[in-house]
Amino acid sequence: MKVIILAGGRGTRIVEESTTRPKPMVEIGSHPILWHIMNIYAAHGHEDFLVACGYRGEVIKEYFHNFMVHNSDYVINLENRNVQLITPPTLRWRIGVIDTGLDTMTGGRIGRLKHLIDDATFMVTYGDGVGDIDITALMDFHRAHGRLATVTAVRPPSRFGGLSLDGDQVEEFSEKPQAGEGWINGGFFVFERAVLDYVDDDTTVLERETLEALADEKQLMAYRHEGFWQPMDTMREKEILEQLWASGHAPWKVWT
Repeated sequence: MKVIILAGGRGTRIVEESTTRPKPMVEIGSHPILWHIMNIYAAHGHEDFLVACGYRGEVIKEYFHNFMVHNSDYVINLENRNVQLITPPTLRWRIGVIDTGLDTMTGGRIGRLKHLIDDATFMVTYGDGVGDIDITALMDFHRAHGRLATVTAVRPPSRFGGLSLDGDQVEEFSEKPQAGEGWINGGFFVFERAVLDYVDDDTTVLERETLEALADEKQLMAYRHEGFWQPMDTMREKEILEQLWASGHAPWKVWT
C-alpha cells in the first residue's frame, strides 16, 4: 500500500532551519524527521513511499539517492570511483521522490501523484509530525467503517507547562502535556482512491475543499489517537523532539 508524505511546503515558521533545506529534512538526532515518519509506517509493514516534493526538493532527492552512503561506512577507490559499503542498511523501502511543484497546495500534490497510486486504498501524512500512532489499528478502523476517508484525530500539545495545584502548592509539573480538550487534525490519513475525485487541480487544499466536502457527505471518519503526537512547526518544537530522542525514550520510536 502506498504511503504519501507531503514534503513540499516552505516551512516558514521554522525559517532558522528551512532556508537551506525543506522542513522534512530538518534532523532529529542524526536523521531527518522524514526518516522518523517513514520508520513509523515501516514498523507496521508499510514500506512503499511516495514523497511529494516542492520547495528545495533536490535536497530530499539527493538524500535518498545517496541513502546507502549516508547510512553506512564505506571504502572508496578514488581511481575508479568504486564504492564498497561496509554493513549497509537492510531496509526494504521503496521510495518515489516526486516533484509536485513549488506552489502546489496539499490536495494538489496528492492529485499530481494520481498516476502512481495503483492501490484502492492509500495513506497520506505530513512531513513534519510524529506520534506513536498504531498504523495497524488505524487501518483496521478505516476498513471497518467503510467510508472513503479517515483522519487521525489528536490532542494538541499544550503551549505552556501544566501545573497540578493543591492550594498554592504545586503537586505536579508537566513541561508540555497534551491538551485535555478538543481534537485536531494530526495527519496520518487513510483514503480510498475515490478521494482523488475531490481534488480538482494544483490549487486544491486538502484541509479545505477536499476534507470539508468529504465531511459534508458523511464520508470522513476520525480515528482518535490518545497517545503522543507532536508537530515540528517551530524551533521550540524541534528542541522538544531533540530532547526526547536524546533521552532514549522517544515515544514515536515504535520500531526496533
